Amino acid sequence: MLYIIKRSLIAWEHSCRDIQHLIQRGFALNDDKITIGLNANITPFMQSSTVAAYVQDTPKKVPGLSDLHRMTTILLGEGATEAAHILVVGAGGGLELLAMAQAQPDWRFTGVDPSPAMLDIARQTTASYADRIELVTGKVDNAPHILFDGATCLLTLHFLDRSERLHTLRQIRRRMKQGSQIVIAHHAAPDSNSLQWLTRSTSFAANPVKAASSAKTMAERLVLLSASEEEALLREAGFLEPSLFYAAFSFRGWVAIAG
Repeated sequence: MLYIIKRSLIAWEHSCRDIQHLIQRGFALNDDKITIGLNANITPFMQSSTVAAYVQDTPKKVPGLSDLHRMTTILLGEGATEAAHILVVGAGGGLELLAMAQAQPDWRFTGVDPSPAMLDIARQTTASYADRIELVTGKVDNAPHILFDGATCLLTLHFLDRSERLHTLRQIRRRMKQGSQIVIAHHAAPDSNSLQWLTRSTSFAANPVKAASSAKTMAERLVLLSASEEEALLREAGFLEPSLFYAAFSFRGWVAIAG
């Protein structure tokens, strides 16, 4: 009996170590299940209660968000056909899907996001255009292996470290037609004082009294690259001619061509 109890305790200890190992590698516990392959920045988006107000809150946090979506559509249109098929990475919430679907009635979209909760919001947001939108649960690796006429990755890449970001951009490039365009936008480091720029962004988004503490938390969690680093990463992933087109406090946006 003592032998059985001892074996059980050893197994339990090993199980605890395995779970801790997963957490250290960026995996997370979610609803008593292990969410595989997600880093700690993304796991909050897995909770329905956390993301319930995403559609209402995000335009208040990102300066000129509707204009960013409009510019994105224009830039994609330069390299896309009239009946384009666009890949949208980080499609949860559905705001950019909605904007592009409204502006381009002949375009189709495949959106991918690791959060089922965020995709549920996207389905609600884009319900009127559901016949032209396919939503896939997962990371970019789970997107169809077809050649798209353009791609977007908005408000997403700042959650990923450099290696994850490069992998994501490479996977997007492999799914794009040569000469088509990608549009990315996220928090970056405009200069050496990235904390100040984040504070300005959080002041825009919320009570200025809380801006400094919010910005400090973001600076600790997000991966902020300089403009030269961002453009070098795009080139390394197989894109040509990266060009800055959007700047709003700590947010930056680039367009590049699939080489």
